[in-house]
Amino acid sequence: MKMTKGYLFIIAATAFFTACAPQQTSNTNVNLTNRANVNALNANAATSSAQSLSEVARPQKIADMMKERGEQEKAMPTLKIIEPKDGASLNGSTVKVKVELGGELKGYKPMKDMATGMGNHIHLILDNQPYEPFYNAENEFEFRGVADGEHTLRVFPSRPWHESYKNEGAFQAIKFTVKGGAATVAANSNQTANVSVNTTANASATPEGKDMPNSSAGAVDFKKPLLTYSRPKGEYKGADTDAIMIDFWLSNAKLQGDGGEYLARYSVDGGKAKFIDKWQPVWLSGWTNGKHTVKLELIDKDGNLIDNGGYNSTTREIIVTK
Repeated sequence: MKMTKGYLFIIAATAFFTACAPQQTSNTNVNLTNRANVNALNANAATSSAQSLSEVARPQKIADMMKERGEQEKAMPTLKIIEPKDGASLNGSTVKVKVELGGELKGYKPMKDMATGMGNHIHLILDNQPYEPFYNAENEFEFRGVADGEHTLRVFPSRPWHESYKNEGAFQAIKFTVKGGAATVAANSNQTANVSVNTTANASATPEGKDMPNSSAGAVDFKKPLLTYSRPKGEYKGADTDAIMIDFWLSNAKLQGDGGEYLARYSVDGGKAKFIDKWQPVWLSGWTNGKHTVKLELIDKDGNLIDNGGYNSTTREIIVTK
């Protein structure tokens, strides 16, 4: 009986000290997790600090494309918005856009090369959202799911690498109002399903288009100085990350280098602001992998933002994948 009690005492003591002992495995896992988190943060910080952007010449690949295009680079295309009409009131959430292309085209024609996915196209900008490319300008483009209220539409012609034509008459902007927009989720789902069926049945009969997030027009005056953000936009991969273009359309204003009084100001990832004094593309090299923000603004000679319905200060997020 004494041996049994002693034996039980030893077992109880062993259990007690085991329970009180440090949980080495658990703590080790926690430490490893914390270290991994710290390493990830340090890696992100290192990547961010390693980015050093510089303005560079137009990439040789683009220069070669310009040479191959010949007379098209001397074209002076003009655009007119046929539908919707300026000041129109539209019923329903689908806004159909039709444009008329004119001017000195010299062979310029919007169309997509199915092999390369590139081609001349029109930039369509609803409110101050990122532009939508429109390749078959002889047909209609549909903005789908447009919300109720007042909206703006801006259009201008572009090259395959998204550099805009900047001649007089190439840009047009209108305002219109939508009633009965902002369709329900169920209605949008049905509409998407119908579009898919139609696309399968007859691709040529389905207009180009895009389901749009909610937005509304700013209190913009198209007769006042206006900077329309165009590029950069979306995701850049591989060789396209070597140099990324900033491009925009400028209305009712001249930059200082062109004999005017304004400047375009840009910054990347909230960094130091830099300035553009001539209305031409700027190419930036030195990008790191990941998401980046690009802010583009129109300012006066004293550095003050020229406000125009919020459109003269635009920020876009892009993704760089080397």
